[in-house]
Amino acid sequence: MSHNSFGNLFRVTTWGESHGPALGAVVDGCPPLLPITAEEIQVYLDQRKPGQSKYTTQRREPDAVKILSGVMVDEDGVQKTTGTPISLMIENTDQRSKDYSEIKERYRPGHADYTYDAKYGIRDYRGGGRSSARETAARVAAGAIARKVLGDIKIRAALVQIGPHKIDRDNWNWDEVHNNPFFCPDAKAAEFYAEYLDGIRKAGSSIGAVIEVVAENVPVGLGAPIYGKLDQDLASAMMSINAVKGVEIGNGFEAACLTGEENADQMRIGEDGKPVFLTNHAGGVLGGISSGAPLVVRFAIKPTSSILTPRQSITRSGEEVDVMTKGRHDPCVGIRAVPVGEAMMACVLADHILRHRGQCG
Repeated sequence: MSHNSFGNLFRVTTWGESHGPALGAVVDGCPPLLPITAEEIQVYLDQRKPGQSKYTTQRREPDAVKILSGVMVDEDGVQKTTGTPISLMIENTDQRSKDYSEIKERYRPGHADYTYDAKYGIRDYRGGGRSSARETAARVAAGAIARKVLGDIKIRAALVQIGPHKIDRDNWNWDEVHNNPFFCPDAKAAEFYAEYLDGIRKAGSSIGAVIEVVAENVPVGLGAPIYGKLDQDLASAMMSINAVKGVEIGNGFEAACLTGEENADQMRIGEDGKPVFLTNHAGGVLGGISSGAPLVVRFAIKPTSSILTPRQSITRSGEEVDVMTKGRHDPCVGIRAVPVGEAMMACVLADHILRHRGQCG
């Protein structure tokens, strides 16, 4: 199976399956002499790991990362990157393959079961194998290393919508993101989501969500005007996350509702003598190149396909059946996609920083 890598100069290859002994990533192209420890990576993995609230899957995984290569301890006792490939491993410790025995020969509607089997002739019914969202743990680990390349760039993400229910942007407070189990910046909306998702969970159903990722202090000039557009690579990275069905930059689809006067991000000279944008409808990218304004990316996550309500499907042998998926699943998989979105933003920006440095110095 090909296509397990992404990035150019900062390149990440992930490996492993949901119910295998371990999964991980190999990060190639990371510059040398950057301080990094497993504990720093673990901070981000702890945000993504399952079983932290009743609103996520109850699979209990510590997601403890091990750095197997690409680092060394200098004479001052500081562990730093060597510039060689960094191999990261996360062991699986709480697989329950028996939970999936009833669907061994049945395709789950909404999952990759059928397409995966049709393409490769292989079906890992125990959670989906490589197509499982468990693979995103490796991306989060790689994203922690990417952040070391970013310097002053600050990346944050938040859940801004569950089902049809959007947050009130007037209540946006970044400090609230880690005060609730939804990574929600609106405390009032988080209270509503708790009751709303409780009903979804008890019904054995699921619901979708929208995640917003913001990068600040991004320098002007990352990207290229044709095939190396920054927004192009960001869209590709976010779309590669499991269950993502839509990506937008800045105003995104709402830009189609604006006039030219409304959409144009007007400019003035700031107190420091540098250009400032009076609005940011473009989401920090103009002509495929970063403008210096905050990068704003949103992506939509579909409802978790594994639900208790019987759905019509077929077996591998062509029989028509109803499928009800048991096991431990997220009623809203979008919640744990928040740190994944941050990681993908970090990896794309790290790659573009190195590419810009190589071309423009």
